[in-house]
Amino acid sequence: MELHPLLVKITDTPQFQRLRHIKQLGGTYLVYPGASHNRFEHSLGVAYLAGCLVKALCDNQLELKITDEDILCVQIAGLCHDLGHGPFSHVFDSLVIPEVKKIKQSKGLPDDIPEKWKHEQMSVLMFDDIVKSLKAENEDVLKEHGMEDKDVIFIKELIEGAKTSEWTYEGRDEDKSFLYEIVANKQNGIDVDKWDYFARDCHHLGIRNSFDHQRLLKFARVCEVNGRNHICFRDKEADNVYDMFRTRYTLHRQAYQHKICNIIEDMFAEALVRADRDLHEGKPEDMLKISEAIKTAEDYSKLTDEIFEQILSSTSDKLKESRDILNKIIRRKLPKFVGEARLSEKHISKEELTETWKAAVEKYKPTDPTVSLNADDLPLYVVDLDHGMKDKNPIENVYFYSKRKPNEASAIKDHQLSSFLPKRFNEELVRVYYRGTDRAAKNKKKEKKKVEEAEECFQMWCASNFGLK
Repeated sequence: MELHPLLVKITDTPQFQRLRHIKQLGGTYLVYPGASHNRFEHSLGVAYLAGCLVKALCDNQLELKITDEDILCVQIAGLCHDLGHGPFSHVFDSLVIPEVKKIKQSKGLPDDIPEKWKHEQMSVLMFDDIVKSLKAENEDVLKEHGMEDKDVIFIKELIEGAKTSEWTYEGRDEDKSFLYEIVANKQNGIDVDKWDYFARDCHHLGIRNSFDHQRLLKFARVCEVNGRNHICFRDKEADNVYDMFRTRYTLHRQAYQHKICNIIEDMFAEALVRADRDLHEGKPEDMLKISEAIKTAEDYSKLTDEIFEQILSSTSDKLKESRDILNKIIRRKLPKFVGEARLSEKHISKEELTETWKAAVEKYKPTDPTVSLNADDLPLYVVDLDHGMKDKNPIENVYFYSKRKPNEASAIKDHQLSSFLPKRFNEELVRVYYRGTDRAAKNKKKEKKKVEEAEECFQMWCASNFGLK
C-alpha cells in the first residue's frame, strides 16, 4: 500500500497517531477477542480504497476531468474521516455525549453541546488542527503538493458528506458531485468507509463476508441521473450490492449490537458520565473534563480508550462509582440477560414499551413466594437493526447502468433482483437485563431464582397484546 508524501506527513502527527489507541469496535473487543484492531489501520485502509476508486473513475472516464488534486483530496478525506472518534468509538458520540447533554439540561447547567453532535464534526476540527500544525513547520506545505485553501474546504466537506439536494458546497462545482460519494455517501450508503470496515471487521470477528468490493471497483462509473453526476454500477452487480447491505445488517446483529457488547458499552458510558467533572463539583483536577473535551482539538487529542485505565487505576474517592463500574466489567460481573423479542410491524415507542413492561413486572406473581421482582432492577433496551436506510430498501437509491448503455443509469427494476429479498428492511429488538445489586456467594441461588422468574415474566409479557412475538 503506497501513500502520497502528504498523507505520510498527516499520519505522522499526534492527532492521527492517537487513533492507534481507539478500538475500532469499542466494547465488542470484550466479547470477540479477535476484534483488537484500531481506528488507525481502518483509516489507512479507507485512504487506500478511496484512492483506488477515484483513480479507477479517472482512468475509465477521462471526460470527468478528475485532477491530481481531486485524487489527493479524496485520499486525505478517507485518511482523516475518523479523527473525531472518542473513547470506545461510537460509545462516545452515541451514548456519552447525548446523556451528558440530557443531564446538563435537567440540572440547569450551561449546555453548549451542539444538537446531535457526531464524530464527523470533531474530525473536521481535528483536521483543521493537523493543517495548522503542518503549516507551523512549513507554511507552504500544501502549495508544494499543488493544494490551495479551497482544497482544505473540499476535504472537510468530503468528511461530512454531501447531504442536501441543493448544491451549497464550496470545495468543488456540482459537476464533480460524485466525488462526495466516495468517502461518506449520503445518497445510498455505498462508500469506501464501509468497504474497508466490512472486510476488516469480518476478518477479525470470524464472520463470513459474501460482499466483494473489488467487483464494485471494477464496475463503477459516473452517470448523470436527475441532473447530477452519481457513481453508478453495472446492473449485473445488483445482487452484490444487496450483499453489501445484508453484510451490514449481519455485522450489527451478530457483533455490533450483540447482547453482551451492548450492555458492556452501556456500563462504560455510565462510568464516563459519572467521571465527568463538568457535571459534579470537586472532581480531581488531574482528570480531563470528558464532555468539555469536544470544544477543542487540543483537549480532544488527549481522549482515548486509555481513559478506561486512568479511571481504573485512580485512587480518588471522587471516581469510586466509575471505578466500581469498570471493575464489574473487568470481573465480568455484568447484568444478566433475561430475554429478547422482535417487535412486529406495529411501531411502539420505547416509553410505551417501558411502561407496559413495568406494569407487567408489578402484576407478575412469582411461582416462588420468597422471590420478588423490582422493575428498576430489570431495565428495558430497544435495539434498531436495518440495512442502512431505516425501513426502506437501500438498493432503491442505487443507480445501475447496462452493458449496452454505459452512460445511462437508473434505479434497478424489481424483476432484475432476486425474489429472495426480504419484504422488510428493518427490525426492532426489545431486550431486558437483570441488574443485581448484590452478587455475594450466599445470594447466588436467590439471584438465579430472580432471573428465572424474570424470564417467565418476560415470556408472559411477550405473549400478551403489546405487538411482540
